[in-house]
Amino acid sequence: MASLTAAVPGKAEIRAHVDMVLAWNLNGPALPALDSALCMIEQLTDYGRIVANDLRAQCLKVPADSDARHNAQATLGEASRRLHLPPPYRTPQAAGRRAQNIARLVNALLRAVGEVSREQARTRRHQQAITPSEGRDA
Repeated sequence: MASLTAAVPGKAEIRAHVDMVLAWNLNGPALPALDSALCMIEQLTDYGRIVANDLRAQCLKVPADSDARHNAQATLGEASRRLHLPPPYRTPQAAGRRAQNIARLVNALLRAVGEVSREQARTRRHQQAITPSEGRDA
């Protein structure tokens, strides 16, 4: 996940935004301000696109039949649909719902990055175990 960390220095801030957005009560009287919700949609969408691009590249480095890759590809499919939607109808509730949906998607993308990273590590360990080291007699 080194490339993701280098590409997105505000990862902790984005996670805080995700938590904040998911805590919004969209059925209560205190809806988030429209401008705030739209800003969160923009930030989370931009971040989601970066994570999706990184995940897409990481998927190429794991076996095609791995569960992590299958799960990641399903999440990437959802991301390709949802991260390119036009802005929602301009009401606080609609914008809040979209922001929460994008926040959930960002969580799913980050989870998939973790799974694929773990699969990459397992694959490397397995390859090292079966590949003789240079200079070693076989």
